Amino acid sequence: MPEIRNPNLESQGSGGGGTGGGDFRSLILFTFLALAALMVYQYFQKPAANTPANQAQQTQSQAQQAQSSAPPAPAEIGATGSKNLAASAAAATVAAPSESKTIVENEKFRITFTNKGAQVQHWILKHYTDSTGKPLDMVQQQTAESFGLPLSLYTYDNALTAQLNSALYQPSTTGPVVAPGSVSFHYAANGLDVVKTFSFDSTYAIGVHVNVKRNGEPVRALVTWPAGLGDMEEFTAKTGRFSGTTVVPTQSMFGWSIDGKQDTEAAKKVSGNATFDQPYEYAAIMDLYFAAAMLPDVPSRATLVTFHHSIDLPSDLNDPNSAKKPAEVIGLAMGDQSGDTQLRLYAGPKETDILNSIHAIGADGKPTGESLASMIQYGWWGIIAKPLYLALRALHSMLGPGINNWGWAIIIITVVFNVVLLPTRIWTMKSSLKMMRIQPRLDGIKKKYANLKINDPKRAEMQAEQMAIMKEEGVNMYGGCLPLLLQMPLFFAYYRVLLNAVELRQAHWFWLTDLSMPDPLHVLPILIIGTMFFVQFITPSPGMDPAQRRMMAIMMPAIMGFTLWHFASGLALYWITGNIINLIMQVAINRSKIGKEMHEIAARRAAKKLPKGGNTTQRVIQGRR
Repeated sequence: MPEIRNPNLESQGSGGGGTGGGDFRSLILFTFLALAALMVYQYFQKPAANTPANQAQQTQSQAQQAQSSAPPAPAEIGATGSKNLAASAAAATVAAPSESKTIVENEKFRITFTNKGAQVQHWILKHYTDSTGKPLDMVQQQTAESFGLPLSLYTYDNALTAQLNSALYQPSTTGPVVAPGSVSFHYAANGLDVVKTFSFDSTYAIGVHVNVKRNGEPVRALVTWPAGLGDMEEFTAKTGRFSGTTVVPTQSMFGWSIDGKQDTEAAKKVSGNATFDQPYEYAAIMDLYFAAAMLPDVPSRATLVTFHHSIDLPSDLNDPNSAKKPAEVIGLAMGDQSGDTQLRLYAGPKETDILNSIHAIGADGKPTGESLASMIQYGWWGIIAKPLYLALRALHSMLGPGINNWGWAIIIITVVFNVVLLPTRIWTMKSSLKMMRIQPRLDGIKKKYANLKINDPKRAEMQAEQMAIMKEEGVNMYGGCLPLLLQMPLFFAYYRVLLNAVELRQAHWFWLTDLSMPDPLHVLPILIIGTMFFVQFITPSPGMDPAQRRMMAIMMPAIMGFTLWHFASGLALYWITGNIINLIMQVAINRSKIGKEMHEIAARRAAKKLPKGGNTTQRVIQGRR
């Protein structure tokens, strides 16, 4: 290592002189005075060299920490011995003597920082609770133990990353901080200088500024949210929400926006330790109801790293020894390619109004870009789903005290939904009646060409004759399908709304304690099976093959019921409400002129299919009045 000279030490001459022209006592006195002057000089120089180290051991203001972080100039480092080098190294060290906590809060969150790594141990959302009634912690504790805490740092040097996340930083304060405000953490040692500053306001988003230098050169250190969200209670055995149930696979997703184009990717498709240098407006990990999103101050210089982990969980949460199933866990890190990272971090609910208020940095350098509302994924049905959600929320607000809950809002909207679609149901019945009237003529044509092979060209003549009859009677062969096709987009859009609405989480309705979770008493799935079967049973379908009708009347209700057995009870509530409305409508249609005629035709056709001699052992399910 080249020798570094300190001119301050070199200027300290022998102080001698006077070797001639004086007596021995004068020489001794002069030497004594020179030594005394040297000692006095060194005495007053030591405190100046040790001042930064002394400041680093005190809890002072951020300005004092900035002063302590300045590395000594090369001219101030001496080469006159290991003692002076040690003193210079001590002067460049900024570290806390022990671990401490700093709590920051506003009306929405309470964040607990530890100065060990300047990371977040707890990120409490005050307005949300977990299944046990405790305030929801956005830090997933089980995954944090394995993969790290939020606001830790990631570099491409494993040893450096470990040092950054285990060092004892000097905090600007250890007392409670009430937003608006900020807190800084500083660490410096052996040429490494790190400053992490976090600022807070009244929203769910916080400002993050990280600057890491090694030997004066910037280091690209990325801010991380390493793994998972606190709402993923399937990682915690014996909790109220999942107690006694099979583990529900987490619906984690990675979402992002680049140049105003948003997209998402399922957790299983996210690559581990992959770096992307793209102009990200935001990047996030999220589940159905919560998200942790990073919004860089300079999107054009954004660097993103994705993490992919897996944790083996017991298939039975009440039995730790049960068979293990892997659960996907993802995380992300974001930084600036320049090495000086500034971004905002949103950690909170995926509620439309809140997300609409958080915007990415636009082309003007201000938060006027894409909002975080695009993280709510309605899929292809967004153009219908968004108005439906707004209507559902408006109705919820209008119901007033006493019945102000989401269960009744779902029921009322479903009633309106079915009333609006009533004309299509009547249209379907009229189309079916017309088809039933001409069915004997169509069957006669089929019998006429019954001996033709499937590839015989004359089959085209059969189809032409059938189409001519249908045109003559004004029957559209797709008349029964078109109303259903009109209903499907509305159905899927409503499904997406109920699936993504964070407002349904822990919303109560009679025995249902959480509309985002399955019915704990299994009442709704059983009712769904029963009502669907009854609707099929009283709906006449004389043109349908008996085997097909049995399948429709028995198998379809069973399949739908068991499918919804583990779905959110809010969706099951919507489905059973629709079934009850369909049952009432079908009873009313059966009593109408159209319904009576359809039943008469169905009865005549059923009688013709009975074996000769009146044997009725061959049962065919027919519509009932």
